[in-house]
Amino acid sequence: MSHHSVGKSLPRIDARDKVTGTTLYSGDLQISGMLHMKLLFAERPHARVLNITTNKAENAAGVVAVYTAKDVPLNEYGLQIPDQPVLCGPGSSKPYTDIVRFVGDQVAVVVARTEVEAEAAVKLIEVEYKDLPLLSNPTIALRPDAPILHPDRGDTNVCVHYKIRKGDLDEAFAKADVIVEGEYHTPVQEHAYLQPEAGLAYIDDEGRITIEAGGQWTHADRETIAHSLGLPEEMIRVIYPAIGGAFGGREDMSVQIVLALAAWKLKQPVKIIWSRRESMIGHGKRHAVSIKAKWGATKDGKLIAAENELIGDGGAYMYTSNKVLGNAAITSTGPYFIPNAKVDVFGVYTNNVPGAAFRGFGAPQALFMAESQMNKLAEKLGLDPIEFRLKNALRDGDLMSFGTPVPSQVSIVQCIEAARDQFKWKKAKKKNSKPHLARGHGFAAGFKNVGFSFGYQENCWSKVEIHGNGKMDRVIVHQAGAEVGQGLHTVMIQMAAHVLGVSENKVEIRTSDSATQGNSGSASASRLTFMAGNSVKGAAEAALTKWNAEERPAIAEFKYLAPRTTPFDHETGYSTPNFAYAYVAQAAEVEVDTETGHVRVIRIVSADDIGKAINPELVIGQIEGAIVQAHGYAVIEDYKTKDGRVLTDQLSTYLIPTILDIPESVESVLVEIPDPNGPWGARGLGELPFLPVAPAIAAAIHDATGVWISEFPFTPERVLRALGKIK
Repeated sequence: MSHHSVGKSLPRIDARDKVTGTTLYSGDLQISGMLHMKLLFAERPHARVLNITTNKAENAAGVVAVYTAKDVPLNEYGLQIPDQPVLCGPGSSKPYTDIVRFVGDQVAVVVARTEVEAEAAVKLIEVEYKDLPLLSNPTIALRPDAPILHPDRGDTNVCVHYKIRKGDLDEAFAKADVIVEGEYHTPVQEHAYLQPEAGLAYIDDEGRITIEAGGQWTHADRETIAHSLGLPEEMIRVIYPAIGGAFGGREDMSVQIVLALAAWKLKQPVKIIWSRRESMIGHGKRHAVSIKAKWGATKDGKLIAAENELIGDGGAYMYTSNKVLGNAAITSTGPYFIPNAKVDVFGVYTNNVPGAAFRGFGAPQALFMAESQMNKLAEKLGLDPIEFRLKNALRDGDLMSFGTPVPSQVSIVQCIEAARDQFKWKKAKKKNSKPHLARGHGFAAGFKNVGFSFGYQENCWSKVEIHGNGKMDRVIVHQAGAEVGQGLHTVMIQMAAHVLGVSENKVEIRTSDSATQGNSGSASASRLTFMAGNSVKGAAEAALTKWNAEERPAIAEFKYLAPRTTPFDHETGYSTPNFAYAYVAQAAEVEVDTETGHVRVIRIVSADDIGKAINPELVIGQIEGAIVQAHGYAVIEDYKTKDGRVLTDQLSTYLIPTILDIPESVESVLVEIPDPNGPWGARGLGELPFLPVAPAIAAAIHDATGVWISEFPFTPERVLRALGKIK
């Protein structure tokens, strides 16, 4: 038992095949006799579909089938609530499914012998629409006289409302020596993963409708597909090929249901690949959030009151707005102890592209406000922003804004100190090579839950097999957790090898097939290292016990159950919403060209408490990737819509950072304070380094120029306007 795998930087098991191009992604899949699918998107934000005429398309060259709403047995789906039609149009048994509510709603499906023929036939479908009143602004959608987008869901466009009420706010503000009020707006962000939505569906040799398409949770995909087709779950099989990035954007369905529908009806394999434009209008985005905040502190630097109102644009359907905005409510007071708090968070239906899961899941929006408020308060109090944070940082046993103690091993203080020391905060001198180039430093911190919240019983399944006679020759790990580029499969092999004391090359992994594996839960909520880690560890330990009792082969399954959580109280928010959190702090250095408004991010130091780095190089890769993605969110990515239509629907207009745009230096500091429930103490990491980037850059811009900018991306135009150089 001398072999130690945990803590080693092993190369990723999928790296070689991905780099050499032998790995097959969804769009690469081929099967003989395969047909091709194209979709007709609504391309209008709000309308009733009066009539769809398909006969020209049906008679077009190469066309095998055309499907509309009338062909979908139970024409509804949704990850949280089934509020979205699979295909919008008349003929469905469900009411209100003849209405399109955003430009990416799907109206009809064409299956043809070739992709070119399918594409040509889609253009021959004639749709008669009656446009309905447009709601593109969430604040207007909140008004009592606004048209109701989902009349079957009640008489309001509010899809979620969370309240937190703690202490006596009026009394606290009366005692505050310094009060800072602010209004903030955070933008939509597109996931921009390299592999667009694509997939292949066919009937397998056991008669199951099999869908091979990237996602984040095979079992949830299976349940959704089965529900909308009115079939038992055993008839549906979901397999993940290589996925190619997800970031939350693959949690919700895109092509899976219509692929399954066509394969089921035609008994032939069917493939689809979305264009980049289809991808950009067709899948959900990071929620845009408008925030009002009023925070108070005493002159000795103690936070005593916070009042926050957040309005999130939920877009056309629920997706995960209820969970995203619940997380925004929790994180809206920052990783600080605040005795008096009042928080209201609203999610609102509009005719925009739906708000969906995206790395950070509500926390980047809330923390942009919270950390900007902290920096403004520190300035007003004449305190260093780091000292002010350390004075108010959460410590073990503190009551959080929702009234229950923070789970133990709170490490925000250690993260703040680690970022400060690595950055050399006090010593870092600002050099201006030219008078119009202004340098500045900024600081921000954050925290994020690990695992599912609000009363869901978190669980995760694994199976481990040990083969061999006298010695272990071969170990097989079965685990359905999705590998979306984060390195999960590699660390699961390391964990199994570590428990069994064998070399990693003896361990193979079978992954992401709903027919052969138990439920792993989603690749989201920074949960898989924690949850799959505990389940692999448990299964490997159980298999080892059997092996030591001379059982050959030794096979064991294990389902890990995390500590319980509870939902928000409706009126006060009182709850234990999560069993674990992870903490982060960052310092940024920027240079602002005051003539052009260009913001150059020179350096970001990120101190992340990951509990225990199972594979340190992969951890650093995650930190760097998150910071680059968050830098795009903060500085470059400028998503624009007009009247519900997406103007930036290509990567030529929606710009993401290139190698020449990203921060010049990213320094990762791994803080390792073990979580009592994590495998080997590990906490989740995937979302953590994303969280404070935008407010750290905002603070650095302020330090450089003297202006606070409360809306991003920090484009040259926005910076020049803030500097008063353009109207």
